[in-house]
This record gives sequence, C-alpha cells and structure tokens, in this order.
Amino acid sequence: MRNRFDKQLVQLNDYMLEMGSLIEQSIEMCVKALVSQDEAIAKQTIEADDDIDHQEKKIEDLCLQLLLQQQPVASDMRIISSALKMVTDMERIGDQAADICEVAMEMSELTYMKKLEHIQSMAKETTVMVVKAVEAYVHKDQTLAEEVIARDDTVDRLFNEVKKELITLINQNAENGGQAVDFLMIAKYFERIGDHATNIAEWVIYSITGEHNDYNH
Repeated sequence: MRNRFDKQLVQLNDYMLEMGSLIEQSIEMCVKALVSQDEAIAKQTIEADDDIDHQEKKIEDLCLQLLLQQQPVASDMRIISSALKMVTDMERIGDQAADICEVAMEMSELTYMKKLEHIQSMAKETTVMVVKAVEAYVHKDQTLAEEVIARDDTVDRLFNEVKKELITLINQNAENGGQAVDFLMIAKYFERIGDHATNIAEWVIYSITGEHNDYNH
C-alpha cells in the first residue's frame, strides 16, 4: 500500500512540475506578445490558459485520491494539502498572464511612450520565482523557498520604479495618461504574480516544517 502511495506522490511531483512549466511558458509568451506587439501570440497565450486550468484539475483529483484512498501520515498530509493550496496560486498566475495579454492586445497598434526594461525585469524575476518555488516543493528545499520569498522585494522595487516613471511621464504630458494606466496595470499584474509565487513558497515551507507564515503582509 505504501509503495503505491509513494509512486502517486512521485506522480504528484511530476504534475506540479508540468504545471510550473506551463506557467513559465505563459509568462514568457505574454512578455513576448507585449514587447513585439503581436496579437497572435497574445491570443495563443490566452487560449493556453485552458491547459493550466486542466492541469490544476488533474492535480486536485490526484490529491483527493491520495487523501481518500490512502492513509497519509501527518507529513504526507502536509505535502498533499500544500499542493492543493499551491495550485490555486499557480492557476491565478496563469490568469494574470492572460490578463496581461488582453491589455497587450489593446495596445498592439500604439507607439509605446516608454521602453519596457523594468517590466521585462519584473517578468524575468517572477518567472524565476515561480520555477524555483515549484522546484523547492519537489525537492523539499526550504532554503530555496526562502530565496523565492526574498526575491519578492526585487519585484516590489521594480514595480515602484515603473510607477514613478509613469507619474513623471504623465506630468510631462497629460496625453500619456491612458497608456500610463495600461502600463501600470501590466506592472501590477506582474507584482501580483510575485505575490502568488511568494504564497507558493510559503506553502512549500509549511509542507516541510508544518509552520505557515504570511510574508505578503
């Protein structure tokens, strides 16, 4: 019985890695759509959100199967319950990548009033956070999870940089207001992705230690 349970836990890890990979691709594609102003890529990314939703359902079904059909001990319960919490944040990251693409589509015909260095840096940081958070879960690596949480400060700093830059541009020319709002919304989505990655890392730490702290507050 335990041997079968352990095999299913390995399968759970594989599913989590697959979902992490889907999210990583989604973030990369939404940035590409934004930078290249490519509506086709934006649409493809929005459609790919269905794959993320499907993967979430697979993980939830397997977790419920493990809880109902097996007799997990306390440490196993933490691993399974953490996965259920994590996939909620992972699914929301997919939603936010799709939301960014929707804004990118609205801006696809515009001449950008600013370069996108800070937003691209936010995307890079949040991608690393998501990938490392899932790796930390699979490898039960508390140090790596704590590294993810620490990286959120960089994302917050970049968000503040974008906000300051946009305020300056609006002050220089009020006609920049509409596009500034769009860019601020995009930066906020990336900031929220960082928060979700932090949540994921918090649940990783819980799965290892049994203690859950909310680092977003």
